[in-house]
Amino acid sequence: MEEILKIDKIEKYYGNKSNLTKAIDDISFSVNKGEFVAIMGASGSGKTTLLNCISTIDKVTSGHIYVAGDDITKLKGNELNRFRREELGFIFQDFNLLDTLTGYENIALALSIQNVPVKLMDKKIEDIASRLNIKHVLKKYPYQMSGGEKQRVASARAIITNPKLVLADEPTGALDSKSSRMLLESFNYLNTELKTTILMVTHDAFSASYASRVIFIKDGKIYNELVRADKSRKEFFDEIIDVVTILGGDLNDAL
Repeated sequence: MEEILKIDKIEKYYGNKSNLTKAIDDISFSVNKGEFVAIMGASGSGKTTLLNCISTIDKVTSGHIYVAGDDITKLKGNELNRFRREELGFIFQDFNLLDTLTGYENIALALSIQNVPVKLMDKKIEDIASRLNIKHVLKKYPYQMSGGEKQRVASARAIITNPKLVLADEPTGALDSKSSRMLLESFNYLNTELKTTILMVTHDAFSASYASRVIFIKDGKIYNELVRADKSRKEFFDEIIDVVTILGGDLNDAL
């Protein structure tokens, strides 16, 4: 299988010599094309720092991160901007939609940056809106949408440019249970039908149970890994809960 993401012995330190904190401690793993991988861990475990390093928001102290074979830890300037614009899709907990733009315009923004012709833009947006069941909100502004609708618009914006990797940071964190389920079903569709490669950071076991693989991080290190394979989502959920319990995290935070 084609390897989309490779994390090679990365470390991340914060602070100075007198007060040094090791947020990531020699982590290595890979994600293949078409995989849906969840990263779980308690607050302060290093999972968000890991995502920030992969997204190039932050820089690793040592080690390398490869996306589609390119070492992104070496990118600078225009190369870095191109990578962020063309290779990555982002889905944030707080949606990050522009309040003054409609749903259509928020999705179109990613395409307009790439100078996609208007006719092609219309076709691509109509297609993805239909797939994610958000055609009815394309003319609405974010304040007129529910949380779930906003997050599905944000998801459409993230994948409209066909990025090699979609990064999702606690995507269900601001949603109620019904909206969370709808969003996760959308993720499942994007992954299984459109072969979108997704890396999702979450503290929520229900969200993680939709993934094909879950990597657990504790104190900046990989603690455990579960693969769903042919298990039902309920069986996979129960396995995830077992690991969360052993990790000693607050179980109420994981449910």
